[in-house]
Amino acid sequence: MSNIQWPELIIFTALFLLVTVLGFLASRWKAAASLDHLDEWGLGGRKFGSWVTWFLIGGDLYTAYTFVAVPALIFGAGAMGFFALPYTIITYPLVLLPALRMWSVSRSRGYVTPADFVRGRFGSPVLALLIALTGIVATMPYIALQLVGLESVLRTMGLNGSGIVGHLPLLVAFVILAVYTYQSGLRAPALIAFVKDILIYVVIIAAIIYLPSKLGGWAHIFDTAKAKFDATPAKTDGIYLNSNNQLQYITLALGSALALFLYPHSLTGVLASRGRSVIKRNMVALPAYSLLLGLLGLLGYFAISAGAKPINNAATGKPDTNTIVPVLFDGQFPAWFAGIAFAAIGIGALVPAAIMSIAAANLWTRNIYKEFIKKDATHAQEAKQAKLASLIVKFGAVAFILFIDPQFSIDLQLIGGVLILQTLPAVAISLYTRWLHRWGLVAGWAVGLGWGLIILYGIGNPATGKQHFAGSALPLGNLSIFGWHPFSGSQVQIYVGFVALVANLLVAVIFTVIARKMKVFNGTDSTNPEDYHADEGDKDLRAVGAH
Repeated sequence: MSNIQWPELIIFTALFLLVTVLGFLASRWKAAASLDHLDEWGLGGRKFGSWVTWFLIGGDLYTAYTFVAVPALIFGAGAMGFFALPYTIITYPLVLLPALRMWSVSRSRGYVTPADFVRGRFGSPVLALLIALTGIVATMPYIALQLVGLESVLRTMGLNGSGIVGHLPLLVAFVILAVYTYQSGLRAPALIAFVKDILIYVVIIAAIIYLPSKLGGWAHIFDTAKAKFDATPAKTDGIYLNSNNQLQYITLALGSALALFLYPHSLTGVLASRGRSVIKRNMVALPAYSLLLGLLGLLGYFAISAGAKPINNAATGKPDTNTIVPVLFDGQFPAWFAGIAFAAIGIGALVPAAIMSIAAANLWTRNIYKEFIKKDATHAQEAKQAKLASLIVKFGAVAFILFIDPQFSIDLQLIGGVLILQTLPAVAISLYTRWLHRWGLVAGWAVGLGWGLIILYGIGNPATGKQHFAGSALPLGNLSIFGWHPFSGSQVQIYVGFVALVANLLVAVIFTVIARKMKVFNGTDSTNPEDYHADEGDKDLRAVGAH
């Protein structure tokens, strides 16, 4: 107990208790007569306005793991870590029109998940099931990573340990999260997101103003970082990109941008908004978070200049680079301000974890439970099933931390990104055309997902001793197509998800051409062309009808 940073822990606990109270009070905020309806519990009644949606989506996409992992990646690899900046900038104009279309058809048809849309578009419960399972599997390690971010803060404050006893503070935090999410649904993270984002902005702006002057100025910070990377044997690190990692940077940024709004939790924030005009305003305003992300990334260079050292993981005995940002704040700021920063990161774990668990629960309820187990489920039974599923998802994520090396959870998230990208043809492209055949989409999904996993399995990391699933950067020289190595000897790297998506699309197109030649039935489309063209303002509701 002597290592516990009491001032930081007290401030952290006080702010955590504040958001806990807000989480329980959220059940009465903008509430309908009852939350026993999936639209009310899982989508907040589909009536969030511009400000609430902005904080909700921002709190959903910019997670605790973002706050600790992006600076940690820049701390370890330099410029490559800044891929997160262009990808978040690319995302919003890229998804604007698909998000509007998805909102319109979902409001009209009462869809709650992307798999609901696929089910209605192609009349295929099998394809919808595959999309739902992919979403759930890809989301689970993402939730676990929020625990990694929260635990990095707890470890820095001296709450360091292994096993169930050592993880007790983490378990308590997630039990509280599970209870108020069960009660309040999506309203809880939507309300808490206000506190989380205000804290994050205050902390980062203070850090950017204060730390450079304390660490000797910007020139010294970048010179120190350059000297560190120049001294390493790696050919893919440095404060500048080079010929080996430029393609990886581009494809990772583009692939991540395409994948971001395919995650079920991202679409949950979109579907919870009350109109198309709200979505438009948010896609214009959300890049403000990208500015914040760029400033966050610079903390990795600050940590190098400050000589920060990651804390060893008690379970593995190895340095945990995810603790770099908490260690930086702990060493460079007064204890009271470090406590606020830790609370910002900790609360930043709760908001996305809640939204992700709700999104996964919606997928289970609508596309597995109601589709295959209880077709005549009432609205109240759906809501009850979703609440229970959200608890299971949260505690499943806790199991990742308790029983699996947290570093493996991080690698699983890389896999999750590759997986969710394989739903792009069925979810995003099908918003614009039904030309792709449903069995072509199934075949493309299977090939893209399978090949992506095979490639990821073969990627090792000699530095950590891992032989499989150790990253998402594939040297082109290792790319094999039925034993053919088209780029033999090349050290240029590319994002695995991008390679798998190309294979997915090629197979989907080939199978579609064959199916159409053979005149194979492509299912019944229950959507309406008018669902995709709702007008602005109040016309939204008149055009698509009440849910």
